[in-house]
Amino acid sequence: VQLQASGGGLVQAGASRRLSCAASGSIFSINAMAWYRQGPGKQRELVAGVTSGGLTNYADSVKGRFTITIDNAKNTVYLQMNSLKPEDTDVYYCRAHVRVTGTSGDYWGQGTQVTVSS
Repeated sequence: VQLQASGGGLVQAGASRRLSCAASGSIFSINAMAWYRQGPGKQRELVAGVTSGGLTNYADSVKGRFTITIDNAKNTVYLQMNSLKPEDTDVYYCRAHVRVTGTSGDYWGQGTQVTVSS
């Protein structure tokens, strides 16, 4: 199973950006997907998560600004980020809990850098 994240880049404060993460491989089903972020010297933290049924949860710091959605047909999760702030600057990682034949497990994408300039 591979997760390919994309959409990062340099944006100005107040702008919007959408991240995408597509899962591929021998996937039977995806139970949930999520976005995390991590900065230098900091622990990786959960930004937002979504189940295949559409239930979502968000970090307090992004509630009302970020929206996570999942496209089950495409095995893809999106993170729409609005009203970006300099403190949102981090490397963003996607994670998926995937069922493959005979087992299940968590998989991570490679990370995509988001830099918000003031």
